[in-house]
Amino acid sequence: MEFLFVQFLTGLASASALFLVACGLSIIFGVTRIVNFAHGSFFMVGAYGAYSLSGALMPLLGGLGFWLALPLAALGVGLLGALVEVTVLRRLYRSHELFQLLATFGLVLIIKDATLITWGPQDLLGPRAPGAGGAIAVLGERIPEYDLVLIALGPLVLGLLWLLFHRTRWGVLVRAATQDREMVGALGVDQKKLFTGVVFLGSALAGLGGAVQIPREAANLNMDLNIIAEVFAVTVVGGMGSIVGPFLAALLVAQLNAFGILILPEISIVLLFLVMAIVLVLRPQGLLGRKELAGSATHGAPESPLRPEGWGLGLAGLSILLALAALPAVAGGYVLSVASEILIFALFAASLQFLMGVGGMISFGHAAYLGLGAYAVGLSVTHWDAPMTGALALAPIGGAIGALLFGWFCVRLSGVYLAMLTLAFAQIAWSVAFQWVDVTGGDNGLLGLWPARWASDPAAFYWLTLGLVATAVVLLRRIVFAPFGYGLRAARDSTLRAEAVGIHTRRQRWGAFTLAGAFAGLAGGLYAFAKGSVFPEVLSIPTSLDALVMVLLGGVQTLAGPLVGAAVFDGLQTWLMSETDYWRAIVGTGVIALCIAFPRGLVGNLRALQENRREAGQGASA
Repeated sequence: MEFLFVQFLTGLASASALFLVACGLSIIFGVTRIVNFAHGSFFMVGAYGAYSLSGALMPLLGGLGFWLALPLAALGVGLLGALVEVTVLRRLYRSHELFQLLATFGLVLIIKDATLITWGPQDLLGPRAPGAGGAIAVLGERIPEYDLVLIALGPLVLGLLWLLFHRTRWGVLVRAATQDREMVGALGVDQKKLFTGVVFLGSALAGLGGAVQIPREAANLNMDLNIIAEVFAVTVVGGMGSIVGPFLAALLVAQLNAFGILILPEISIVLLFLVMAIVLVLRPQGLLGRKELAGSATHGAPESPLRPEGWGLGLAGLSILLALAALPAVAGGYVLSVASEILIFALFAASLQFLMGVGGMISFGHAAYLGLGAYAVGLSVTHWDAPMTGALALAPIGGAIGALLFGWFCVRLSGVYLAMLTLAFAQIAWSVAFQWVDVTGGDNGLLGLWPARWASDPAAFYWLTLGLVATAVVLLRRIVFAPFGYGLRAARDSTLRAEAVGIHTRRQRWGAFTLAGAFAGLAGGLYAFAKGSVFPEVLSIPTSLDALVMVLLGGVQTLAGPLVGAAVFDGLQTWLMSETDYWRAIVGTGVIALCIAFPRGLVGNLRALQENRREAGQGASA
């Protein structure tokens, strides 16, 4: 009993840091409506900043220097957040949620490389907290004194925030903007200053959450991605825009983590995202969140409709296909391996474009179906000795089954709630792959997944990949312009009108979700044989975000866009990784520039330019 009580206190201590970060994200989303993926990076910078500041101040001020370093680090991170708001976020408030998410993901890459340059790659362990560096006995069990400090910190910050939002004019304006930011602007409030202040506060809270961790955890370059999934879960469960909700959710999640490892160690990670999924299905706005007002979501400018390609583009596509088929005659094994990977990711991106561009459904977790296809291959080969052809046949089935199951719940939501539910399901799949060691191998992965003898040569595997990918892309195109595709686009553009003419919109979306999962699963099966192994990372958040970048880089409302985007992104990333250790910053800068300056993507902007020239020519002839 005593041990369980101490475990409960440990969970409370962990809840404080989690609450600080999640509350900051909730406040930012409540006003700006941006899901800030870089929030984990602010947490990481807060830890590094507190490490450096404590090291500089403690020789001068003794123990006081440590306690002074924590709020100073939070203040510095708040200023960094304000700078990000002014330079990047301010240009995205009217953009689609996808561009907002990807721009903040670009910030993650930039901040990670900036941190690497500043502090180096090694983990940095901070000092013990002066005056709270020992342990005390609680019911006969020892508990760190610093944990008691953290337990008190959470409610203290919550109380101060409540006073700020209920007893100050600025706080009242923030609460009003959370309800209707357009009305606040119409009343004469300077929205730019208000938004900057909100992002400063939210970023400072994330920085404080990272700063208070340095006596408990070494500052390291993986802190950003390690914390962000939990923060999303806490924010969603508590309610985006609320401050009390994330506090209650942080308590719940921290106790799940503390006791889950004792009671259900095999599924301790799964529990967190399972709770997140259940809350999104039953109450999308969270425990204490408020429902979105109609029309409050931002979707950017309307996209041009998809149209069948003319004969000219068809012949150009056939010429490109023939040129790709001839590549083994002039390229070596390494180039063919890279080309095979690009083709695989082109199919992966095309399946996501079908879901988003045609179906209008935002997915932050499409890697789940790529991973399920890869694991279908890996398990069939390692456990059942299946031949390559049989294993590849199971790959789209694995992706389709996962999408069929997850999609049944996902298609009932829309907007950011749909995106978050896809993320939750992807994290559930990742957690299962990571923890079910007896079957999936855990983080050791499944090894020895090499192609059959007839496909072991790089050229033979490349031709196999090219043939399957080309066939799948052509099939996707046929589906887009089949009656099912037209019905799906009708459901995307106007649900009420589509249902009025007899289209079962939810069934259409569910079918599209399943088809997208099947094509992604096929890409995953090819990926498993291309790499010769499968690891849980194939299901991870960065993999899903890579697919989003590819789609938006090419153009979400173009059929050729994902193919071009995959070729440019994967090829450029492969080249940069061989040329510099700081490739992330270059890629991140490119992603931000894409989101701000080229929202239609490469192919989309080219098509828009051609249409403008055609209209100009018609106007001149008239």
